[in-house]
Amino acid sequence: MASKKQFPLRLDPKLYAALERWAADEFRSANAHIEFLLRDAVRRAGRLKEQVSSDDSENSEEL
Repeated sequence: MASKKQFPLRLDPKLYAALERWAADEFRSANAHIEFLLRDAVRRAGRLKEQVSSDDSENSEEL
């Protein structure tokens, strides 16, 4: 597995709480759900040109 870039992310507590609830509904961690949402937004904007990994292909089937 390729290493992932780590960085601090500051979010409004109410936004984070909503993301946690949403992630729980989707059976994901908050971190995984944030990454999923960002990846989806970047892909929809046509800015993601990388090949989909096997882990991501499972998530893309949910759309």
